Amino acid sequence: MKEILGGVTAAKGFMAASCEANIKYKDRTDMAMVYSKTPCVCAGTFTTNVVKAACVKWDQKVVHSGEMMQAVVINSGIANAATGQKGWDACVATAKAVENTLKVPYTSVAVASTGVIGAQLPVEKLVKGVEMMSPVLKDSLEAGTEAAKAIMTTDTLHKELAVSFTVGNKEVTLGGMSKGSGMIHPNMCTMLAFLTTDLAIEKSLLQEAVSDVVGDTFNMITVDGDTSTNDTLLLMANGEAQNPVITEKNEDYNTFKEALYFVCETLAKKMAADGEGASKLFEAKVVNAKTKEDAKILSRAIVGSNLSKAAIFGCDANFGRFLCAMGYSGSLFDENDVEMFFKSENGTIQVFDKGTPLEFDEEKALKIMKAKSVCVFVDMHEGDASATAWGCDLTHEYVTINADYRS
Repeated sequence: MKEILGGVTAAKGFMAASCEANIKYKDRTDMAMVYSKTPCVCAGTFTTNVVKAACVKWDQKVVHSGEMMQAVVINSGIANAATGQKGWDACVATAKAVENTLKVPYTSVAVASTGVIGAQLPVEKLVKGVEMMSPVLKDSLEAGTEAAKAIMTTDTLHKELAVSFTVGNKEVTLGGMSKGSGMIHPNMCTMLAFLTTDLAIEKSLLQEAVSDVVGDTFNMITVDGDTSTNDTLLLMANGEAQNPVITEKNEDYNTFKEALYFVCETLAKKMAADGEGASKLFEAKVVNAKTKEDAKILSRAIVGSNLSKAAIFGCDANFGRFLCAMGYSGSLFDENDVEMFFKSENGTIQVFDKGTPLEFDEEKALKIMKAKSVCVFVDMHEGDASATAWGCDLTHEYVTINADYRS
């Protein structure tokens, strides 16, 4: 596997476009489309929030119907959540606009939205946006990059990645883009991710790989503890690499899954580092826990604690905040087994040793915590399971951004 340039248009047969639809933003692109010339098998994961956006319900229907997927249309600025029948009608109108312009079944079109909850989408602008984008779809890497920019809301950077790998003596490409900066606490963040591959694979195996990988990547990031109404990840596979179709969990399946994990983990870390107002990436790695679930619970509790996030922002080596978060996480452990370290590119320092706080060099600790990426490393000494979670620090800017988000 090797990382290559590009995103959603890196794989064979995929095209993208973007436009200024003026749905909310007036000075930038705010709609994107991804399209495959060949119908795709698809897989998806979605928010567990009981309040689901209309687009989430639409996409669940498309994914679970067993039909092929051929296009996805995304708008930023308005979430189309808590919008009743009008919200569903907007999904139908968008999909049918694609049917009219690209001559594909509207039931093969996914839709996604991100932005303000409770506002109605201007259907005429959505339809116009589809009409503007359909004739200018391109398979260039630049088109994929522009699509990644169009789906941003409070993100400060667009997020895309692509890799290539070999399956059955055929070169296969997997690319993707994601957005998410606030309302990030996935159980599947306002998180959207769209992945494309030219791999040939059976649908049920594609879904199993996606569901499994998401659990250790996108579901292990948190910015503010809020699980969005719109979380959606979609993966389209069009088979244009012409590899032998993957129909079982063999070496080819494992190769694909490894590439999928790398793409999802990298995009997830990009989202965590770009959390609203963030100044640094905050990582928690828990090793030698009793079970994988315990390791996940503990690592997510560390990066999810507001006090921990504030300590990371202030470069304060106050290990008590991280240990406290572990203690209320719901995972049972003996603090007398725990070792804790702070790590970054500037070094490593141990601060807690099996129930005993350690004296440490405060200047060295400060240097370590001033790095752009800081890791709290915890050895539980109770088993052999491990997990890593990612978040960001909590800054004054987070409150500023969210105090006036609707306006």
